[in-house]
Amino acid sequence: MKTYKFKINGNDYEVMVNSVEGNTADVTVNGTGYKVEMENAPAAPAAAPKSEPAAAPAPVAAAPAAPAAKAAGEGQTVTSPLPGVIIEVSVKEGQAVKAGQKVAVIEAMKMENEIQAPADGTVTAVLVGKGDSVLEGAPVVKIA
Repeated sequence: MKTYKFKINGNDYEVMVNSVEGNTADVTVNGTGYKVEMENAPAAPAAAPKSEPAAAPAPVAAAPAAPAAKAAGEGQTVTSPLPGVIIEVSVKEGQAVKAGQKVAVIEAMKMENEIQAPADGTVTAVLVGKGDSVLEGAPVVKIA
């Protein structure tokens, strides 16, 4: 496990990388756990299997549906435009959405911001819940 401290737009974040498996990392940001997909996965795959057996039981017990939903969720990922707290999730898996339709609402700097679907499609995965803290660029939903 490796810990990093970031300052983004004046806000402090403590990020712990619990494990890395392929292009997916299990991280904890300010005490909240996330599964993060990486574009450029680390080149050292030997380190991941060694830490995986010890760390695998906790993440699997904490979020068994998240990896399955991501595997089924081929398509476009809708991301958070800024860091904040999700105060509303407006869609469910399997729901049809239109371009510009509200999929979630995020509160940042005491303002509510709608997160909208970029295109027509069907929601294949909801990756956040009400009350979740998210960083800028964090995946919110997947649309196919």
